[in-house]
Order: sequence, then C-alpha cells, then structure tokens
Amino acid sequence: MKHLLLILVWLPILAFSQDTIEGEVLEANSQNQTIPVVGANVYWLNTSVGTITDENGKFSIAYEPSYTQLVISYVGYKTDTLTISSPRYIKHELQLTDALDEVTVTSRKQATAKSYLKATNTFTVSSDELLKAACCNLSESFETNPSIDVNFADAVSGTRQIKMLGLTSPYILIATENIPSIRGASQAYGLSFIPGTWVESIQITKGAGSIVNGYESMAGQINAELQKPSKDSKLFVNVFGASNQRFELNTHFNTQVSEKWHTGLYLHGNTHQEKHDVNNDNFLDMPLYNQINIMNRWQYTDAENGIVSFFNVRYLYDEKQAGEQNFNPDTDKLTTNAWGSEIDTQRFDVSGKLGYVNPELPWQSIGAQVAFSNHKQESYFGLRQYDIRQNSLYSNLIYNTIISDSRHKIKTGISFTYDHYDEIVESEMYERDENSVGAFFEYNYDNLEKLNLTAGIRADNHNRLGFFVTPRLHLRYTPWEKSALRASVGRGIRSAIIFAENQNLFATSRNIIIEDTAGKIYGLDPEIAWNFGISYLQGFNLFGRKADITLDFYRTDFQNQVVVDWENPQEIRFYNLKGDSYANSYQAEFNYNAFEGFDMRLAYKYYDVMTQYNSGKLARPLTPEHRFFANAGYETTRKENGSQWKFDATFNWLSEQRYPSTVSSAAEFQRPEFSPTIGTLNAQITKVFSPKFEVYLGGENITNVRQSNPIIGANDPFGQNFDSTFVYGPIFGSMYYTGLRFRIN
Repeated sequence: MKHLLLILVWLPILAFSQDTIEGEVLEANSQNQTIPVVGANVYWLNTSVGTITDENGKFSIAYEPSYTQLVISYVGYKTDTLTISSPRYIKHELQLTDALDEVTVTSRKQATAKSYLKATNTFTVSSDELLKAACCNLSESFETNPSIDVNFADAVSGTRQIKMLGLTSPYILIATENIPSIRGASQAYGLSFIPGTWVESIQITKGAGSIVNGYESMAGQINAELQKPSKDSKLFVNVFGASNQRFELNTHFNTQVSEKWHTGLYLHGNTHQEKHDVNNDNFLDMPLYNQINIMNRWQYTDAENGIVSFFNVRYLYDEKQAGEQNFNPDTDKLTTNAWGSEIDTQRFDVSGKLGYVNPELPWQSIGAQVAFSNHKQESYFGLRQYDIRQNSLYSNLIYNTIISDSRHKIKTGISFTYDHYDEIVESEMYERDENSVGAFFEYNYDNLEKLNLTAGIRADNHNRLGFFVTPRLHLRYTPWEKSALRASVGRGIRSAIIFAENQNLFATSRNIIIEDTAGKIYGLDPEIAWNFGISYLQGFNLFGRKADITLDFYRTDFQNQVVVDWENPQEIRFYNLKGDSYANSYQAEFNYNAFEGFDMRLAYKYYDVMTQYNSGKLARPLTPEHRFFANAGYETTRKENGSQWKFDATFNWLSEQRYPSTVSSAAEFQRPEFSPTIGTLNAQITKVFSPKFEVYLGGENITNVRQSNPIIGANDPFGQNFDSTFVYGPIFGSMYYTGLRFRIN
C-alpha cells in the first residue's frame, strides 16, 4: 500500500511538466474599491482550455508557448483579450459595458451547484436552496436534496435524523466551517442547534472525503459555511409561525467596526408550547420546547497582507418536554404517575480561524483552526436517566503550496483533538478521556481540462484506538465535454459513543446489554470501514435548455462495526461485528431547466444495507430499499423594483421498511415484518416585494400522511413492551406555516 500511494502521488508530477498561469479578476464598485469577480470565464482563444474564477476571483489555467491570447469575460462587462508572451501573474480589472443602459442582462445563480472540476463528488447547496423550505435549523435543510434522507428517530423526542449512503449521521463527518462540530454528545440533537438562517451554504461530499478534516468520515462529509459579517445584511429579521403553534425568530446584526474589522450578532429563538395528540394514543405527537441560541462573530480582513481570520463565541440553551399528555415534570419526574421525558442542553462554543496567503506567492498559504466546546445534557425518559457532559478541544494547522507549478498542489499539517466524557446511564457511570495527535499529507494534481487527482494519507496516534493510518484517493476524469467521471476509495475509523448516538433506546423498556468487554470504549472495539465509490456527471442541452444527469454507486464495507441489535423486542444489544456488514447505495439524478425560471429535479435511490446480527444476516431496520424524489421550482422574472414570485414543491416516496423482529412478543404487541410505503408532499410560495422584504407561505406533508400507531404499548408505558422507536413516517400529519424576511444591506 505504501509503494502504491507513492506511485499515485508522484506519477502525475513526472508525467506532466507544462506551466500554468495564475491571476485574479476584479471589478470596481461605486466607491472605487476593487472586489473579486466570482465565476468569470478565463480561456485561451481558439482552444478548449479554460476555467472560471473562484470565490476570491482567482484562477489558474494551463499554459503552453502556443497559447498567446487569453480571453476574460463576464456577463455585463466588456470581454477582454490579453496577449501573453510568457508565464506571469495576471491581475485584471473588468469594465462595465457601455450599453448597460440600453440592454437588460439577467442571470440565475444555481441554488445547488455541482462541480465538473473537483476530484471529490461535492456539490454546494446555497442559501437560496435553503430558503425553499421551512429551513429553521440544519436538520431541516435537506428536505429539497435527494442525496440526504431525513426521518424521525422516535415517536417521542421529535428528533430528526439524517442518512447518507444508507448510513446514519454518526458515519458522516459534520463540520461547521471545516471544524467537526456535530459529534459525541451532540450527535442526536446537534443538527437542530444550528439555525438555518445562519448558514451561507452547505457543501456535501459523498464518500470518504478529504483527510484534512480528520479520520472519522466513512459515508460522507457535510460542511456548513456560516454567514460572513462582511457580506451578510446589516440587519436581517426572519419571523416564522406554524399551524402547530411553533414560533421562531432570527435576527442578524452586522456592522463594520473599522477598515479591517467586521462583527455580527446572531440571535435565534424558537418555542412550541401546544400539546398535540392527533393519533389519540395519550402521547404528545411532538415535544414542547424552547431554545435560545446566541452567536457573536468577528471577522478580520487585511487583503493587502493576505490575512483573514474569524472568531466565534456561541451559547445555546435548549429544553424539551415529551411524553404523556397529563405528565407534569414538577410532580411526575422519575415516577410512575405518568410517563414523561425532559431533555435540557446547555452548550458553549469558542472557535477561531486564522488564514495567511503570501501576497507575493498566492499559492502559498497557512491556516490554523482552534475550537473548544462544553456540552452538558441532563435528561430522563420515564424512569431512565441519561446525563452526558463533554469537553472538546480541536486544533488543526494546514500549510498549502505547490510543487513546480500550480497543477501540483499539496496540503500538509498536524492536528490534535481532546474529548472528556462523563456519562450517567441509569445507575451506571462512564468516564473517559480520548485524545489523538495526527499528521496528514494531501497531494492534488489538476490540469483542469482532463484530470484531477487527490491522494491523501494521515497517521494518528489515539490513546484508545492506538496508532493507525488513514489513506484516501479521489480521481476525476473528463472523457468529453461537460462530463465528469469520478472514482474514490478511503478508510475511516471512529469510536462509537453508543448511548449518545442511540438515545431513542431510552424511550423503550428494553434492557441494555453490552456483550463485549475487552475493548477500550464501553468494552467495544473501534469501528473501521472502507468506502468505495464511482460516479458519472454529464451535462447537456435538451430542447435548447440546460440539463444534467448523475449516476453514482457507493459501497461502505465494515471491517468492524459496533452492531446495534434491536431484533429481540425485550432488549437492545451492543457488540462487535461478527461477520459482514455493508451498505450499497445506487442513485440516479436528473436536473433540467425546462423553460425560463423553471427547474426540475428527479432522483431514484436504491439501498442494499445488510448486517450480520446474532440472529442472522438481515437488512438494516427502518431503511427503505427504494426512494423516489421529485422537486420543481419556478421563479418569475424579477421586476425593476425587485419584486418576484417563487414557487417550490417536493415529493418524496419511500418503499416499505423492515421492522425489527417482534415475533417473540404477545400478539397485541407484534408488528408486521415491513412497514407500509409512504409518500409526502411539501410546497412553498414566496412573494418578494423588494430586495428588503419578502413573505412566504408553505406546507409540509400536505397529503396528511400519518403513522397511526407509532408507539407499541402506549397504554402501559412502564410495562415491558413499551417501545417508541418503530417510526417509518410522519406522526403529526400536515403542518402549514408562514413567515417574513426583512433585510437592510
């Protein structure tokens, strides 16, 4: 393996030796300040060699002596052709066309953008996409995305869980601005702790992803980029209200403190205090809750000296109450008077990022990331208590440069992580420290036109997992125009935080059994998996309109897995894998701009997810084999005053899902082998009155699909058959909402 990686790293370097030209494209605003032009076209005249500028207005393009005319163009600006006689750094400012007062130029930014150039299978979800649904927090941000599955974890807590490639969120590295953030104690509820309006964009990567962010990723990586104080509105207000008596308020206050300093204060609050029991089982269909979320964000930018930094401080308080309708926590807590649950969470985060780009050598940069969090959850479920505290420290130092020319880029650095856990599980106490020190090296070859290769390897020493090596490889090849054929392979390793990641088990009467005792984490061994993937993206014109199709297959193979065994209705068992466990994911997706302002997206997914349990090799419970997804969106042409209408609708259909076995239960507590199929429809209408003000109205589960009996033994919650985890679909039914957004830029 070592020799193979060396060959993969150095072969492209030896095989290609042509030069590249780097530069940046700028424009002058009304204050005569130069700002970067994002997405400008840069190409050699009379060739197929070209690129576009990145978010900083910078580009890199292959160069040969025969290339002499470099064309730079962007809608609304004069197209310039530069004569190039030798490689040099280019800094070019575009000028507005003289005819802008006579010609109206319109363009539409893609709400979800796929890259034809990256080696990784990554796509970016913009804030425009997030606004298409009731995106009140990150767990609700994926309703219009076919690559992420969203479902409820149980019938009590109201928690939404996500899946990628058929695997739940613990196997996905979820980061905030490339700092792993939803892990450990925050795994169950952490997605609801990031308000949707705080998110600028989300990058979703299928497969193992980059080794720069750590070794834990197995199924994919999700990174949420937050709003930047220098770019966000000076004032932003979002007010939300729903028919289920859910209310939310988001406000952003941003200001420029000095020439180089910007700061933002982000406030979020939500509440739900209405008791609902639509299915008449005496249990609340959704919990009562309150949340206060405050973040202060600072940004320092010194473009002249190549320095950008961010500093964040955040505090969260979240409280939930669930259970029977007549449950009163003041008198019934941890008693058999009535079954109830409370989950109180306090979290404090401090994080900082510092980046330096050498002004003389713009391909040379260094970045540092540091984050500390204190997470405290106190909770109980009926008579079962579960408390967890986690102190976490993360640090990462990254150095970027090139070898020979900008087609050969490298990233290298070191990282350190520390986690301290204190857990109370009923009457048992678990306390431990986990820490790791690691180093990584990632090489990227990119000739833009045909080939992009990223080969990475990292070595870590963990006090409980020992010393291990994590290799990752991603390859993109362009066989013809508007195409991208990708392949990837990577290894991931993680310690399973079994109680925090499976908190729905406490809302049952099952006995908790840990079979293995020799391992160093709850007596269990670390989880290790290899992920293999291949995908193909093809863009084309259909009836003169833009379209693309994506086909992909990914397989996650576990060398070891902590098996969560629900197959005996009286217990839940945790043990190390003894046999095979894998997840195969097939997806086909079609995107089409059918006519001006109208976009449609269709997708089909097939999952083959199998695990070797003590009782045999079975499909993973509550994982549908088939899923069909359809989304349609239409926007009217924006008028001169900024007014506009927006319409969006999403349909999801899920095939039957296997229930955990209940054959040993009494007849009245048994469930069939499979759930029914379900289909849900969401829709939203937005009226934009001006760039400052808009109103939206929408509905979730408009077809009013409901699971009538999600809780087994609801009439005897302290009996041995009580179980709230058999959830395959919505419980509450239809929900309608309205809201408004106001901003001052």
